[in-house]
Amino acid sequence: MIPGQSSILRMFCGALLLLCLTGPKTQAAAEWQVIKVGRWDYLSVDNIARFYGFAGDVTPIHKTVRLDNGKNQLEVTLESREAVVNGVRNWLCFPVIQHTDGKFLVSRIDLAKTIEPQFRPHLIRSFGKIKTVVLDPGHGGVEKGAASSYGNEKEYTLDVALKLRPLLQAKGFNVVMTRERDEVVSLHERARIANATRDSIFVSIHFNATDTNPSASGFEIYSLTPRGAPSTQDNAMLGHFLNMQAGSPVDAPSLVLSTSVYHAMLGHMPEFDRGVKRARFAVLRLTNIPAILVEGGFVTEREESRLIATSAWRAKLAQSISVGIENYRGLVEKKQRPMMLADYRRQFDGVLVARNATAPTSAVIPASNSQSLTPSAQITEPVRREPSPQLDVPSNFTVAAPPISASSPAPREIIAATEHEESISEMPAPGDRTVADVEAADISMPTADEPAESALPPDAAPPAVSLRKYWVLNFDPPPKFRQ
Repeated sequence: MIPGQSSILRMFCGALLLLCLTGPKTQAAAEWQVIKVGRWDYLSVDNIARFYGFAGDVTPIHKTVRLDNGKNQLEVTLESREAVVNGVRNWLCFPVIQHTDGKFLVSRIDLAKTIEPQFRPHLIRSFGKIKTVVLDPGHGGVEKGAASSYGNEKEYTLDVALKLRPLLQAKGFNVVMTRERDEVVSLHERARIANATRDSIFVSIHFNATDTNPSASGFEIYSLTPRGAPSTQDNAMLGHFLNMQAGSPVDAPSLVLSTSVYHAMLGHMPEFDRGVKRARFAVLRLTNIPAILVEGGFVTEREESRLIATSAWRAKLAQSISVGIENYRGLVEKKQRPMMLADYRRQFDGVLVARNATAPTSAVIPASNSQSLTPSAQITEPVRREPSPQLDVPSNFTVAAPPISASSPAPREIIAATEHEESISEMPAPGDRTVADVEAADISMPTADEPAESALPPDAAPPAVSLRKYWVLNFDPPPKFRQ
């Protein structure tokens, strides 16, 4: 034997032995236990915690479960569509429900389409190159958009886009504008301009308004609603209608683009966090590149309308959006994770202040949450000023499922499904393809006339309550539509 080969062989054998010893634990962490609730698939919060490496207790406190592993944070609340993901409010497609054994359940669609892309964005494989940014200033011409005594939305959106363009060009981006002056551009034409570009992303800029709540304020951001799911502000969606709605092959990149920009906006500007949302706005639905729609505050709120009317404030908004886009490019090209809200707050410790939306407009609270260096300090409690839009779920809603025996290993099932049929395939171990990658063609739901496949064996206990064949959303449509 050549000198040195024996030591190399011993090292190889030792590594192989270590792999064999640790392999089962790694595999166990990757096992998914899908629970069928009527027509829908759910995963328990403790299953999610094991897969993503959240150690510790997952017992809910006041109907809320908080998970933190120092890298990612997740907060979900029973019967609520609001979740906090890495310090920012996210709107789930379906509410969190409860199993008969007390465990909280999260929709498979929400795990695949909202949580996974944010927890492991570096594993998304559907990223394209990014050389061009298509900026879309909302409204124009006779379409004034929202209005205040200080000005119109169409003026503000164009000004933000014009301020944003040189910032992006200085970073090496090509910039295409859907409009550069006060003119009408149809929604289809805006999408056509975007689709004519290559290696690009689409950013539509808007400002919000409401005629029912003059105190409504804050930022929110949208990407396209996944197939098989209701939008954040949909009023009612039947199951068979959900299946007919178009999705996007670039859903994961769009979601990550929206979160990259949204974290930067909140990190630079102390506005109320209204959340990362989903909608089927025409400019999102008709574009085939990663696309987001930014709502940069309310022109109908007294204090915020004065800020929006200030050129310096709009310049700061443009700067924050440019930082978010640059962070997204770092992820696409270098697999660098975009900065999160906690990262920005550490940079601006003691400088930023955040408005408390439940208090008079003059009140402020410290925005920095870095007084504690523990990972849990990175979770931001969303200030709930208004009742949260919820799906109509009975307070005693539970679902019975067969107990999982420790002696029988759970199937290694993936959260994703193909476009044309509901299927379960092998779940890759952590570090392989992401759920969102495999499921890029969107999740398909059974049509209304298809029998719902039950996950219960014949001798299992029946569900605690009868299950609806469709969900009803219990809140009014938004005051501002873009069909």
